[in-house]
Amino acid sequence: MSLSPQSSVLSPEFVLEARGITKRYPNGVLANDHVDLRVLKGEIHALVGENGAGKTTLMKALYGLEQPDSGQILLHGQPTTIANPDAAIRHGIGMVHQHFMLIPSLTIAENVILGREPAKRGVITRGDAARITRELSEQYGLHVDPEARVDVIPVGERQRVEILKTLYRGAEILILDEPTAVLTPQETNDLFRAVRSLVAQGKTVIFITHKLREVKEISDNVTVMRRGTVVGTVRTADVTREEIARMMVGREVLDRTRKEAAARGPLVLAATNLNYVTPDGKRALADVSLEAYAGEILGIAGVEGNGQTELIEVLAGLTLPAAGKIVVNGKEITGDGARGTREAGVSHIPEDRLELGLAAEASIEENLIVDRYYRAPFSRGGFLNFRAEAENARQAITDFDVRTPDAKVTAHSLSGGNMQKLVVARELSAHPKLLLAAQPTRGIDIGATELVHRQLIATRDAGTAVVLVSADLGEVMALSDRLAVMYNGEIVARFTDVPSLTEEELGYYMLGVKRQETIGSRQSAVGGGE
Repeated sequence: MSLSPQSSVLSPEFVLEARGITKRYPNGVLANDHVDLRVLKGEIHALVGENGAGKTTLMKALYGLEQPDSGQILLHGQPTTIANPDAAIRHGIGMVHQHFMLIPSLTIAENVILGREPAKRGVITRGDAARITRELSEQYGLHVDPEARVDVIPVGERQRVEILKTLYRGAEILILDEPTAVLTPQETNDLFRAVRSLVAQGKTVIFITHKLREVKEISDNVTVMRRGTVVGTVRTADVTREEIARMMVGREVLDRTRKEAAARGPLVLAATNLNYVTPDGKRALADVSLEAYAGEILGIAGVEGNGQTELIEVLAGLTLPAAGKIVVNGKEITGDGARGTREAGVSHIPEDRLELGLAAEASIEENLIVDRYYRAPFSRGGFLNFRAEAENARQAITDFDVRTPDAKVTAHSLSGGNMQKLVVARELSAHPKLLLAAQPTRGIDIGATELVHRQLIATRDAGTAVVLVSADLGEVMALSDRLAVMYNGEIVARFTDVPSLTEEELGYYMLGVKRQETIGSRQSAVGGGE
């Protein structure tokens, strides 16, 4: 396996180079340590690495969001200073962030031109905006309706709008940060076709992803980072996914989930006819009913924004349903609130670890007991037992490989992957009867994902009922014993024979193209009754 394949290319034209980029933050973290990156004109160059490997810092330097302490950036062989994102755009570098930066109440065309409006005599012309957007979308195969409002279009189309925004601003180099994180297989295929069309027309793409299958499918070369340095750059066709994973983490990694068949136990969760209406009047849940049993994982698949978030928050007691009933282990807990739900044996891994999962300025020790500080062994005579708190943290850090210099540092000081492991450690150490796991591996690397998957399966095998929501279709299919699909606030399909499903088939249900009307031989109610 060659680690520097580009050196064999005769007179390559590197459209973008980073040479010796070094960045140390005030807290002492060396995020980039003499990092080199060379990107050929007209290629799709994948960038991979664990959380904390330095990918984000490097991309921030290339896009002008961070200034390196040392090193050099070259565009077309010329040293270039990129002081800020505006300068990056002027130099032809555009970045599409994982979290979209669109204004929902505006149309697609209005979002595309925002800040660079075509004007006649000082007046913004909507007709010109729509024409420009339509022409761009047709040229690059990023098909959109310029007049559609962003808040009513699917996630995949919103991403196309973000790419069109960068193209409208003259981007020749596009940085795509985790572009498929929330897409269905069909939307991912559409994106890949569009990316190939961009490259065919002379654009260059840097593709950041945790999904090694996508690296193999879409990229020409891949650069692997680990602990702030570049391990190597390889021709994608010359390596396997397993070899890339080994370069990323420095050891063998199982790029697949292995589990025994579920041993279903008693009914744990029975939710009946749940309805929920958002504050802005949208019906997010429409008569949703489901059951979960001890010793199994019930997966909920769906494109984000179709009620999965509201379903988990209602089940967790964070939100009161407009109608319906929730029963856990034979006891109704509807309306009992978050603490009452936890007291009933329910743990919750929230999809947003910063907003709902952690107290960012509290210590690791404090975060690990935030839901149980008032109970023994952490409370004794009305006072906190600091020794028990410290021992609990030491055990959790060991069991869940939370990488930190000290249990007394704040949660905010951890990398995203270690924050996630901290949340998972707290929720699983409660030994729940029911675990609600929402996007448990979002934004974490392959090594941390492997650990979380092992822990979820071990929790299932210990007799916990697990309800898993994930935008990663491969993940939800690999982990689930039964599976339901949500679309527009409803459960539109239910499957018991998960191994026989394909991602493409599920994608049609997720997009609302298909809907089960009857229960077939391999399908059942989500409760699993045959």
